[in-house]
Amino acid sequence: MANVPSPALPKVFVALDMDEAKVAPFIDALDGLDLGLKVGMELFYQSGPGLVRDLAKRFPIFLDLKLHDIPNTVQSAAARIADLGVGLTTVHAAGGASMLEPLGALERDDFKFLAVTVLTSMSEGDMAKLGVQDSSPAQRVDRLFNLAKSSGISGFVCSPLEVQALHQQMPTGTFVTPGVRPAGSAADDQTRIATPSDAMASGATSLVIGRPISKAPDPRAAAEAILAELADG
Repeated sequence: MANVPSPALPKVFVALDMDEAKVAPFIDALDGLDLGLKVGMELFYQSGPGLVRDLAKRFPIFLDLKLHDIPNTVQSAAARIADLGVGLTTVHAAGGASMLEPLGALERDDFKFLAVTVLTSMSEGDMAKLGVQDSSPAQRVDRLFNLAKSSGISGFVCSPLEVQALHQQMPTGTFVTPGVRPAGSAADDQTRIATPSDAMASGATSLVIGRPISKAPDPRAAAEAILAELADG
């Protein structure tokens, strides 16, 4: 059974993987739709926290910076992110329990951490080159999921191919899934993908969708089609 999205979280976060100059006309085209925006490293490093604060006045924001450092540095950075008006931000589960455990004190009703397990672009061959010889991507996801869960994290980023198994282990968790492509879309650089309706049926709470909307000839129509697909179940 799929998760019921929290009222605070939209079903779809649109990835703003673009230059700042393109952001304003793009989000104007999406005005009034029940969507969130995902701000990643590319845009954040170009434009900084000011843009994030401005965007948060119009849409729910998922700030995807994948924090991974010594515990004190991550805790200090996370505290500053919490003051930007964003609803979600990411940390690498591979940072370990000592990095993850202090973050629970920073969570609020309107601000939550998501642990990143294995990036959706990673294949088993990629993991072998990193020296991870004893795990498939799914096994590695499960291991990092349990590490984060035991450290007090209840939100996760994972591919749509792993979300069902994780949702079964934590039915009340928050699961945000990138690697989502409408039927007929190009896979681009994602290797573990699913359609929006399949991902939600597997237990995703929210989806991250980028190029199928941002690169569409009519981004609003593309977003509306995805929302209609999800509304139809």
